Amino acid sequence: MNGLVFYIGLGLGLALAAGVRPFLPALLAGGLASSKVLGVSYSVGDYSFLYSDWWLVAVAAGLVLAYLAQWRLGSERFEAGPAAQALAGIGIGVGALLFAGTLAAHNDAAWPGLIGGAAAALLAQAVVRPLAMRTRSRLPDRGAREAVTLYLDSVSLIVAGLVALVHPLGYVGVALFAWLWWRMRARSQEKYEGLRILRR
Repeated sequence: MNGLVFYIGLGLGLALAAGVRPFLPALLAGGLASSKVLGVSYSVGDYSFLYSDWWLVAVAAGLVLAYLAQWRLGSERFEAGPAAQALAGIGIGVGALLFAGTLAAHNDAAWPGLIGGAAAALLAQAVVRPLAMRTRSRLPDRGAREAVTLYLDSVSLIVAGLVALVHPLGYVGVALFAWLWWRMRARSQEKYEGLRILRR
C-alpha cells in the first residue's frame, strides 16, 4: 500500500504538470523511464510506448509545432482559436496516460489513472489558463507575451521534476492547485457581486 500511495502521488504530479503544458513533462517522464531512475517506469503493460523513441520524437515535434503555431498566429489568436483547444486536449490526454502508465508499470489497475490524470490535468488548466491570459493582457509588447509560454513550460518541467524526486509532492500539488482554483472562483464571484450592487 505504501508503494501505491507513492506512485499515485507521482502520477498525480505528472498529470498536473501535463495540464500546465504537456510536452516537457512527457519528455522528462519518458527519459527517466528509459534510464530506470527515480521510480519512473513504463516497462510493464500497455503503456510501455511512453518511453519509446517514436513517442518521444512525436512529443518533441509537438513542442516545436506548438511554438511555431503560436509565433505565427500570435498568442492572442492562438489562445482564442482551435489550436489552444487542441493543446488543452493533448494536455488532458497526456496527463491521463502518464498517470495510468505509472500505475500499470507497478502492476496496479490503470483505469483509475486515466480518470485521475485527466481530472488533475483539467484542474491545472483551470488555474493556469486564466492566469496566463490575464498576464498576457497586461504585457506591452509581443515578445513579452510570447515569453509567457516559456514560463509555463518551465513550470511544467519543474513540477514534473519535483514529483519525480519526491513522489508525495503530487498530493501537495493537487492541494495547491485546488486552493488556487477556489481562490480564483471566490474573487470572480466577489467581482460579480460588486458589479450587481453598482448596477442597482
